[in-house]
Amino acid sequence: MRLIDEVVLSNVGTESVLVPVGAAGEKLHGIVRLNETAAFIVGKLQQETDAEAIIAALGETYEGTREQFAASVEKTVAQLRELGFLVE
Repeated sequence: MRLIDEVVLSNVGTESVLVPVGAAGEKLHGIVRLNETAAFIVGKLQQETDAEAIIAALGETYEGTREQFAASVEKTVAQLRELGFLVE
């Protein structure tokens, strides 16, 4: 899975946001604010990857349990899927 090409990850000040452009911008007028963990996950989704690889990368970067990382990935991916921002 990966992000669609019509979504741009950007930093605005100290915040990370997703900006839909093109056809995605016509569906969603605005930006999606991301917390630090979601921004990390979205960053990994800029290239083809899977949930297990993202969970492993979270474990190498942050302190926490595999269950916590898996829950974060599941929640973020579900929200991106609902917005139509993923290619699977």
